[in-house]
Amino acid sequence: MKNILLLLLLNTAFIFSQDIHVPIDTIVKTYHETIIKGKKIKYTAETGMQPVWDNDGKPIASLFYTYYKRNLSKDSEIKESHRPIVISFNGGPGSGSLWMHIGYTGPRVLKIDDEGFPIQPYGMKTNPYSIIDTADIVFVCPVNTGYSRMIADNNGDYPKRETFFGINADIKYLATWINTFISRKNRWESPKYIIGESYGGTRVMGLSYELQSSHWMYLNGVIMVSPADYKLLEFDDGQEDAIDSSLHLPYYAATAWYHKMLDQEIQSMDLLAFLPQVEEFTINKLIPAIAKGGFISDKERDAIAEKYSYYSGLSKEFILSHNLDVPNNTFWKELLRDRNGLTVGRLDSRYRGIDKREAGSSPDTNIELNSWNHSFTPAINYYVRNELKFETDIKYNVFGPVHPWDRENDNTRENLRKAMAQNPFLKVFIQSGYYDGATNYFQAKYTMWQVDPSGKMKDRFYFEGYRSGHMMYLRAEDLKKSNDDLREFIKNSSTNGIPAKY
Repeated sequence: MKNILLLLLLNTAFIFSQDIHVPIDTIVKTYHETIIKGKKIKYTAETGMQPVWDNDGKPIASLFYTYYKRNLSKDSEIKESHRPIVISFNGGPGSGSLWMHIGYTGPRVLKIDDEGFPIQPYGMKTNPYSIIDTADIVFVCPVNTGYSRMIADNNGDYPKRETFFGINADIKYLATWINTFISRKNRWESPKYIIGESYGGTRVMGLSYELQSSHWMYLNGVIMVSPADYKLLEFDDGQEDAIDSSLHLPYYAATAWYHKMLDQEIQSMDLLAFLPQVEEFTINKLIPAIAKGGFISDKERDAIAEKYSYYSGLSKEFILSHNLDVPNNTFWKELLRDRNGLTVGRLDSRYRGIDKREAGSSPDTNIELNSWNHSFTPAINYYVRNELKFETDIKYNVFGPVHPWDRENDNTRENLRKAMAQNPFLKVFIQSGYYDGATNYFQAKYTMWQVDPSGKMKDRFYFEGYRSGHMMYLRAEDLKKSNDDLREFIKNSSTNGIPAKY
């Protein structure tokens, strides 16, 4: 009996003493079919880890990815290697690729209601609008997100964090990883697209030039979903300038309209009929007014505050008390304070939250992000293991430890311009939700305007807004529209047989 007990204890100790190892270079393939636009689509899902190497060819990290490839019939008019391929990143920095993977373009999406709220029991469902009919898709998790991790050397030492965690380091190693992936999968002949959401917008702006200038990999399209432009979002002294401060107003107006906080004259208008007048006021009146600071005349200050109140749903007195410069967090707390005491969400201001106190200058929590974490986390963990058959004891990092993040030398706007100037094929598509308060739609328009000051390439930029928030695809109606818009963009930018020249 003692021997049996000892054996059991030894076995138990062995089981629980196993180290968790990061799979460095591995692939799991599964085979599926779905229905998109009434047509049966067969596809292969390849889930795995692909290394990042140092200059000596030693693995220093391994990135988790999922690659969806449509299976073409033998009589297909297009070769597999000629199909468009879309490489997809989310943002953060520090976010895994789950959001667009199981929320937007992938062939399977999480179960949520038509407005994006969690549903139990959790699970997955077919995405009837996925772009897999038009393009193959690769979802990539940067280092420390998803299952992606740094790799220790033989001495147990990890690479320096600055190798990965900074705006330029991130772009450099991801471009090298993409090069390897495209070579391994024999996709050099394919029209290539990179898509990034939120901080991923900054990432793909930079990647466009890095891929073309360092890897000679020319692109057909750069797609930015709710892009974060840190030329606008970050300031050395922590203060917004007149331009960025003013660019919030059209988003404030959209949110106030949604919550029915505006005069009946405006509420009776459609959102898209109303917003252009707010945008015109912002550019022509508000920016110059805030730029004048304390030297603005009392008459002009009063007139601007009156109009600001009319468009935003905030009181004139409140706006004046903020010197015409109302911060985002204050807006989220203030808009419904006197109506029902609720707050509105940051990333999607259709969401409402409850704070401990109605008093204060900012919400207690990001209610919309809580909702999304609630719905996405069980879905991605279930899906990868049960449907994609990728098993590991490594924790899936929805948000991973990547900070401090080096934001110095942000040249991504200019680098996108240079990439477009190099490549007459390259087009840019921006998608934004009108109710996104983190990376608002008017900031995205401003970024687009600033990339090409000459205006000589403006016919290669496309913008589309949606009646949703940061992840505009969570709303069922916009899931269809946004995927259809992507499909159209890919088709229109795959210039088969047309020479690249000015």
